[in-house]
Amino acid sequence: MSDRRLSAVVLAAGEGTRMRSARPKPLHLLCGRAMLLYVLDALVDCSVSRVVVVVGHGAERVTKKLQDEEPDLRLDFVEQRVQRGTGDAAAVGLTGLPDDTDVDEHHDVIVLPGDTPLLRPSTMAKLVATHRETGAACTILTGVIDDATGYGRIVRGKDDRVSRIVEQLDATPEEREIREFNTSIYCFRRSVLAPALRRLQPQNAQGEYYLTDVVSVLHDAGYPVTTVVAADPSEAAGINDRVQLAEAEAELRRRTNHGWLQKGVTMVDPASTYIDATVELSTDVTIFPGAILQGRTVVGRASEIGPGTRLVDCLVGDEVTLDRVSGHDAEIGSGAIVGPYAVLRPGASVPPGTVTGPFYTAN
Repeated sequence: MSDRRLSAVVLAAGEGTRMRSARPKPLHLLCGRAMLLYVLDALVDCSVSRVVVVVGHGAERVTKKLQDEEPDLRLDFVEQRVQRGTGDAAAVGLTGLPDDTDVDEHHDVIVLPGDTPLLRPSTMAKLVATHRETGAACTILTGVIDDATGYGRIVRGKDDRVSRIVEQLDATPEEREIREFNTSIYCFRRSVLAPALRRLQPQNAQGEYYLTDVVSVLHDAGYPVTTVVAADPSEAAGINDRVQLAEAEAELRRRTNHGWLQKGVTMVDPASTYIDATVELSTDVTIFPGAILQGRTVVGRASEIGPGTRLVDCLVGDEVTLDRVSGHDAEIGSGAIVGPYAVLRPGASVPPGTVTGPFYTAN
Protein backbone atom coordinates (compact mmCIF):
# COMPACT_ATOMS: atom_id res chain seq x y z
CA MET A 1 0.00 0.00 0.00
CA SER A 2 2.98 2.33 0.44
CA ASP A 3 3.24 2.83 -3.33
CA ARG A 4 -0.21 4.45 -3.48
CA ARG A 5 -0.22 8.04 -4.66
CA LEU A 6 -1.20 10.65 -2.07
CA SER A 7 -2.55 14.14 -2.67
CA ALA A 8 -4.12 16.71 -0.37
CA VAL A 9 -6.96 19.21 -0.67
CA VAL A 10 -6.80 22.12 1.76
CA LEU A 11 -10.07 24.01 2.25
CA ALA A 12 -9.17 27.69 2.65
CA ALA A 13 -12.01 29.53 0.93
CA GLY A 14 -13.96 30.75 3.96
CA GLU A 15 -14.35 34.42 4.78
CA GLY A 16 -13.90 34.01 8.53
CA THR A 17 -16.41 36.70 9.49
CA ARG A 18 -15.86 36.15 13.21
CA MET A 19 -12.27 37.33 12.83
CA ARG A 20 -13.70 40.79 12.06
CA SER A 21 -10.84 41.59 9.72
CA ALA A 22 -10.12 42.66 6.16
CA ARG A 23 -7.32 40.09 6.11
CA PRO A 24 -8.34 36.67 4.69
CA LYS A 25 -8.56 34.20 7.56
CA PRO A 26 -5.83 31.83 6.25
CA LEU A 27 -3.35 34.73 6.27
CA HIS A 28 -3.71 35.74 9.92
CA LEU A 29 -0.29 35.56 11.54
CA LEU A 30 0.88 33.16 14.23
CA CYS A 31 4.45 33.61 15.46
CA GLY A 32 5.16 35.65 12.34
CA ARG A 33 3.81 33.16 9.79
CA ALA A 34 0.48 32.87 8.00
CA MET A 35 -1.86 30.35 9.58
CA LEU A 36 -2.19 28.36 6.37
CA LEU A 37 1.57 27.71 6.23
CA TYR A 38 1.37 25.69 9.46
CA VAL A 39 -1.35 23.52 7.92
CA LEU A 40 0.93 22.81 4.96
CA ASP A 41 3.76 22.02 7.40
CA ALA A 42 1.60 19.24 8.84
CA LEU A 43 1.80 17.38 5.50
CA VAL A 44 5.60 17.16 5.33
CA ASP A 45 5.82 13.58 6.71
CA CYS A 46 3.11 12.18 4.43
CA SER A 47 4.96 12.09 1.07
CA VAL A 48 2.23 14.16 -0.55
CA SER A 49 2.82 14.53 -4.30
CA ARG A 50 0.47 17.47 -4.84
CA VAL A 51 -1.54 19.89 -2.70
CA VAL A 52 -4.61 21.67 -4.06
CA VAL A 53 -5.58 24.76 -2.06
CA VAL A 54 -9.22 25.78 -2.43
CA VAL A 55 -9.36 29.56 -2.20
CA GLY A 56 -12.31 31.94 -2.16
CA HIS A 57 -12.42 35.06 -0.02
CA GLY A 58 -9.26 37.05 -0.77
CA ALA A 59 -8.22 34.42 -3.31
CA GLU A 60 -5.52 36.54 -4.97
CA ARG A 61 -3.91 37.49 -1.65
CA VAL A 62 -3.89 33.92 -0.39
CA THR A 63 -2.46 32.57 -3.63
CA LYS A 64 0.25 35.22 -3.83
CA LYS A 65 1.28 34.70 -0.21
CA LEU A 66 1.77 30.97 -0.66
CA GLN A 67 3.62 31.42 -3.94
CA ASP A 68 5.94 34.00 -2.34
CA GLU A 69 6.73 31.69 0.58
CA GLU A 70 7.63 28.82 -1.76
CA PRO A 71 6.81 25.92 0.59
CA ASP A 72 8.46 22.60 -0.15
CA LEU A 73 5.28 21.20 -1.70
CA ARG A 74 3.79 21.21 -5.17
CA LEU A 75 0.86 23.62 -4.90
CA ASP A 76 -2.09 24.21 -7.19
CA PHE A 77 -4.98 26.59 -6.58
CA VAL A 78 -8.67 26.37 -7.47
CA GLU A 79 -11.32 28.91 -6.57
CA GLN A 80 -14.66 28.21 -4.93
CA ARG A 81 -16.53 31.23 -6.27
CA VAL A 82 -19.73 30.61 -4.28
CA GLN A 83 -19.51 29.37 -0.70
CA ARG A 84 -21.88 26.38 -0.65
CA GLY A 85 -20.33 24.30 2.10
CA THR A 86 -17.39 21.98 2.71
CA GLY A 87 -18.75 19.26 0.45
CA ASP A 88 -18.85 21.65 -2.47
CA ALA A 89 -15.38 22.96 -1.57
CA ALA A 90 -13.96 19.41 -1.60
CA ALA A 91 -15.56 18.75 -5.00
CA VAL A 92 -14.00 21.96 -6.33
CA GLY A 93 -10.66 20.88 -4.88
CA LEU A 94 -10.75 17.54 -6.70
CA THR A 95 -10.91 19.40 -10.01
CA GLY A 96 -7.32 20.49 -9.36
CA LEU A 97 -6.08 16.89 -9.38
CA PRO A 98 -5.31 14.91 -12.56
CA ASP A 99 -8.40 13.27 -14.06
CA ASP A 100 -7.11 9.74 -14.54
CA THR A 101 -9.27 6.74 -13.62
CA ASP A 102 -6.26 4.42 -13.52
CA VAL A 103 -4.60 6.73 -11.03
CA ASP A 104 -7.82 6.99 -8.98
CA GLU A 105 -7.70 3.29 -8.13
CA HIS A 106 -4.29 3.72 -6.49
CA HIS A 107 -4.70 7.22 -5.12
CA ASP A 108 -5.55 8.55 -1.66
CA VAL A 109 -6.59 12.11 -0.87
CA ILE A 110 -6.24 13.97 2.40
CA VAL A 111 -8.90 16.63 2.91
CA LEU A 112 -8.39 19.12 5.72
CA PRO A 113 -9.33 22.69 6.67
CA GLY A 114 -6.91 25.57 6.35
CA ASP A 115 -7.47 26.86 9.89
CA THR A 116 -5.86 24.10 12.02
CA PRO A 117 -2.33 25.45 12.64
CA LEU A 118 -1.62 23.25 15.69
CA LEU A 119 -1.81 20.01 13.69
CA ARG A 120 1.42 17.99 13.94
CA PRO A 121 3.06 16.12 11.05
CA SER A 122 3.21 12.93 13.13
CA THR A 123 -0.57 12.96 13.56
CA MET A 124 -1.14 13.28 9.82
CA ALA A 125 1.37 10.52 9.10
CA LYS A 126 -0.49 8.23 11.52
CA LEU A 127 -3.81 9.04 9.82
CA VAL A 128 -2.46 8.05 6.40
CA ALA A 129 -0.73 4.92 7.71
CA THR A 130 -3.89 3.69 9.43
CA HIS A 131 -5.98 4.43 6.34
CA ARG A 132 -3.74 2.25 4.22
CA GLU A 133 -3.29 -0.53 6.77
CA THR A 134 -7.04 -0.95 7.21
CA GLY A 135 -7.95 -0.58 3.56
CA ALA A 136 -10.70 1.86 4.51
CA ALA A 137 -12.55 4.01 2.02
CA CYS A 138 -12.41 6.86 4.51
CA THR A 139 -10.40 7.40 7.68
CA ILE A 140 -11.43 10.23 9.99
CA LEU A 141 -9.20 11.96 12.50
CA THR A 142 -11.34 12.26 15.63
CA GLY A 143 -10.89 13.52 19.16
CA VAL A 144 -12.46 12.62 22.47
CA ILE A 145 -13.34 15.30 25.04
CA ASP A 146 -15.91 15.62 27.80
CA ASP A 147 -17.76 18.51 26.17
CA ALA A 148 -17.78 18.43 22.35
CA THR A 149 -20.11 21.40 21.97
CA GLY A 150 -19.73 23.00 18.56
CA TYR A 151 -18.26 19.92 16.88
CA GLY A 152 -19.83 17.27 14.68
CA ARG A 153 -20.28 13.98 16.53
CA ILE A 154 -19.16 10.53 15.41
CA VAL A 155 -22.20 8.25 15.34
CA ARG A 156 -21.52 4.52 15.44
CA GLY A 157 -23.82 1.58 14.71
CA LYS A 158 -24.44 -1.48 16.85
CA ASP A 159 -21.27 -3.09 15.51
CA ASP A 160 -19.31 0.03 16.61
CA ARG A 161 -18.63 0.91 12.97
CA VAL A 162 -18.85 4.57 12.02
CA SER A 163 -22.20 5.12 10.34
CA ARG A 164 -22.34 8.92 10.01
CA ILE A 165 -21.29 12.29 11.35
CA VAL A 166 -23.96 14.62 12.69
CA GLU A 167 -23.32 18.35 12.99
CA GLN A 168 -24.09 20.16 16.22
CA LEU A 169 -27.08 22.05 14.79
CA ASP A 170 -28.63 18.85 13.42
CA ALA A 171 -27.91 16.57 16.40
CA THR A 172 -30.53 15.19 18.75
CA PRO A 173 -30.07 15.71 22.51
CA GLU A 174 -28.75 12.13 22.77
CA GLU A 175 -26.27 12.66 19.93
CA ARG A 176 -24.99 15.82 21.58
CA GLU A 177 -23.89 13.69 24.52
CA ILE A 178 -21.41 11.80 22.32
CA ARG A 179 -17.81 12.59 23.36
CA GLU A 180 -16.05 11.56 20.13
CA PHE A 181 -16.01 14.47 17.70
CA ASN A 182 -15.06 15.07 14.10
CA THR A 183 -11.94 17.18 13.47
CA SER A 184 -12.86 17.71 9.78
CA ILE A 185 -9.60 16.01 8.77
CA TYR A 186 -9.90 12.94 6.54
CA CYS A 187 -8.06 10.55 4.27
CA PHE A 188 -10.18 9.16 1.42
CA ARG A 189 -9.74 6.58 -1.29
CA ARG A 190 -10.03 8.91 -4.27
CA SER A 191 -11.99 6.50 -6.44
CA VAL A 192 -14.95 6.61 -4.03
CA LEU A 193 -14.77 10.24 -2.93
CA ALA A 194 -15.92 11.99 -6.10
CA PRO A 195 -19.01 9.75 -6.62
CA ALA A 196 -19.95 10.18 -2.95
CA LEU A 197 -19.68 13.96 -3.22
CA ARG A 198 -22.08 13.94 -6.17
CA ARG A 199 -24.72 12.30 -3.98
CA LEU A 200 -24.73 15.01 -1.32
CA GLN A 201 -27.87 17.03 -0.69
CA PRO A 202 -28.13 20.31 1.28
CA GLN A 203 -30.78 18.92 3.63
CA ASN A 204 -29.54 20.41 6.87
CA ALA A 205 -29.92 23.45 9.13
CA GLN A 206 -27.38 25.44 7.10
CA GLY A 207 -28.69 24.52 3.66
CA GLU A 208 -25.14 23.59 2.61
CA TYR A 209 -23.36 20.59 1.12
CA TYR A 210 -21.63 18.99 4.12
CA LEU A 211 -18.46 17.00 3.52
CA THR A 212 -19.37 15.08 6.66
CA ASP A 213 -22.35 13.55 4.81
CA VAL A 214 -19.90 11.62 2.63
CA VAL A 215 -19.36 9.30 5.60
CA SER A 216 -22.98 8.13 5.66
CA VAL A 217 -22.99 7.80 1.86
CA LEU A 218 -19.96 5.51 2.00
CA HIS A 219 -21.29 3.54 4.98
CA ASP A 220 -24.66 2.95 3.32
CA ALA A 221 -22.88 1.77 0.18
CA GLY A 222 -21.00 -0.84 2.22
CA TYR A 223 -17.59 0.82 2.27
CA PRO A 224 -15.53 0.61 5.47
CA VAL A 225 -15.04 3.86 7.40
CA THR A 226 -12.54 3.94 10.25
CA THR A 227 -11.08 6.49 12.67
CA VAL A 228 -7.83 7.55 14.25
CA VAL A 229 -8.23 9.25 17.63
CA ALA A 230 -5.84 12.17 18.05
CA ALA A 231 -3.67 11.79 21.15
CA ASP A 232 -4.05 15.54 21.75
CA PRO A 233 -7.46 16.73 20.54
CA SER A 234 -6.37 20.37 20.76
CA GLU A 235 -4.18 19.78 17.68
CA ALA A 236 -7.26 19.91 15.50
CA ALA A 237 -8.71 23.06 17.03
CA GLY A 238 -9.97 25.41 14.33
CA ILE A 239 -9.34 29.16 14.47
CA ASN A 240 -12.57 31.10 14.10
CA ASP A 241 -12.03 34.28 16.14
CA ARG A 242 -9.32 36.39 17.76
CA VAL A 243 -9.59 34.55 21.07
CA GLN A 244 -8.78 31.23 19.42
CA LEU A 245 -6.04 32.92 17.41
CA ALA A 246 -4.38 34.13 20.62
CA GLU A 247 -4.65 30.69 22.20
CA ALA A 248 -3.03 29.08 19.15
CA GLU A 249 -0.30 31.73 19.17
CA ALA A 250 0.52 30.87 22.79
CA GLU A 251 0.82 27.16 22.00
CA LEU A 252 2.97 27.72 18.91
CA ARG A 253 5.20 30.11 20.85
CA ARG A 254 5.61 27.46 23.54
CA ARG A 255 6.62 24.89 20.90
CA THR A 256 9.03 27.36 19.27
CA ASN A 257 10.73 28.22 22.56
CA HIS A 258 10.95 24.57 23.56
CA GLY A 259 12.66 23.80 20.27
CA TRP A 260 15.29 26.51 20.78
CA LEU A 261 15.95 25.39 24.37
CA GLN A 262 16.73 21.93 23.05
CA LYS A 263 19.16 23.45 20.52
CA GLY A 264 21.31 25.22 23.10
CA VAL A 265 19.59 28.58 23.61
CA THR A 266 19.06 29.85 27.17
CA MET A 267 15.82 31.61 28.09
CA VAL A 268 15.60 33.01 31.59
CA ASP A 269 11.80 32.92 31.39
CA PRO A 270 10.40 31.19 28.29
CA ALA A 271 6.85 32.23 29.19
CA SER A 272 7.73 35.91 28.69
CA THR A 273 9.97 35.44 25.65
CA TYR A 274 8.46 36.05 22.21
CA ILE A 275 10.23 34.54 19.20
CA ASP A 276 8.75 34.34 15.72
CA ALA A 277 9.01 31.03 13.91
CA THR A 278 11.06 32.82 11.24
CA VAL A 279 13.87 33.88 13.62
CA GLU A 280 17.27 32.13 13.60
CA LEU A 281 19.35 31.71 16.77
CA SER A 282 22.84 30.29 17.31
CA THR A 283 24.08 28.23 20.25
CA ASP A 284 24.75 29.81 23.65
CA VAL A 285 22.48 32.77 22.97
CA THR A 286 20.90 34.02 26.21
CA ILE A 287 17.51 35.74 26.12
CA PHE A 288 16.12 37.65 29.09
CA PRO A 289 12.43 38.19 29.97
CA GLY A 290 10.39 40.49 27.81
CA ALA A 291 12.54 40.11 24.70
CA ILE A 292 10.69 40.12 21.36
CA LEU A 293 12.44 38.78 18.25
CA GLN A 294 10.47 39.05 15.02
CA GLY A 295 10.65 38.63 11.28
CA ARG A 296 13.95 37.51 9.74
CA THR A 297 16.06 38.39 12.75
CA VAL A 298 19.29 36.37 13.08
CA VAL A 299 21.28 36.27 16.33
CA GLY A 300 24.89 35.07 16.42
CA ARG A 301 26.69 32.78 18.83
CA ALA A 302 26.88 33.64 22.55
CA SER A 303 25.02 36.92 22.21
CA GLU A 304 22.93 38.25 25.08
CA ILE A 305 19.51 39.72 24.36
CA GLY A 306 18.64 41.80 27.38
CA PRO A 307 15.20 42.41 28.88
CA GLY A 308 12.81 44.64 26.99
CA THR A 309 14.65 44.30 23.68
CA ARG A 310 12.66 44.17 20.46
CA LEU A 311 14.32 43.32 17.15
CA VAL A 312 12.56 43.10 13.79
CA ASP A 313 14.47 41.84 10.73
CA CYS A 314 17.84 42.52 12.40
CA LEU A 315 21.22 40.84 11.98
CA VAL A 316 23.12 40.42 15.27
CA GLY A 317 26.72 39.21 15.29
CA ASP A 318 28.52 36.95 17.76
CA GLU A 319 29.01 37.87 21.44
CA VAL A 320 26.81 40.97 21.24
CA THR A 321 25.15 42.40 24.36
CA LEU A 322 21.86 44.26 23.98
CA ASP A 323 19.97 46.01 26.78
CA ARG A 324 16.50 47.43 26.08
CA VAL A 325 17.22 47.95 22.39
CA SER A 326 14.58 48.66 19.75
CA GLY A 327 15.82 47.77 16.27
CA HIS A 328 14.23 47.48 12.84
CA ASP A 329 16.13 46.20 9.80
CA ALA A 330 19.46 47.00 11.46
CA GLU A 331 22.84 45.27 11.69
CA ILE A 332 24.92 44.93 14.87
CA GLY A 333 28.53 43.84 14.56
CA SER A 334 30.15 41.15 16.68
CA GLY A 335 31.29 42.12 20.15
CA ALA A 336 29.16 45.28 20.30
CA ILE A 337 27.51 46.41 23.53
CA VAL A 338 24.37 48.43 22.79
CA GLY A 339 22.04 50.23 25.19
CA PRO A 340 20.32 50.62 27.48
CA TYR A 341 17.42 52.33 25.71
CA ALA A 342 18.99 52.36 22.26
CA VAL A 343 17.07 52.89 19.03
CA LEU A 344 18.31 51.41 15.75
CA ARG A 345 16.33 52.74 12.81
CA PRO A 346 15.97 50.91 9.44
CA GLY A 347 19.31 50.65 7.68
CA ALA A 348 21.38 51.39 10.80
CA SER A 349 24.69 49.59 11.26
CA VAL A 350 26.58 49.31 14.53
CA PRO A 351 30.27 48.52 13.87
CA PRO A 352 31.87 45.49 15.58
CA GLY A 353 33.16 46.16 19.08
CA THR A 354 31.15 49.38 19.54
CA VAL A 355 30.09 50.36 23.08
CA THR A 356 27.22 52.82 22.74
CA GLY A 357 26.18 53.81 26.23
CA PRO A 358 22.57 54.72 27.13
CA PHE A 359 19.99 56.39 24.84
CA TYR A 360 21.98 55.70 21.70
CA THR A 361 20.26 56.35 18.35
CA ALA A 362 21.50 55.06 15.00
CA ASN A 363 20.01 56.04 11.65
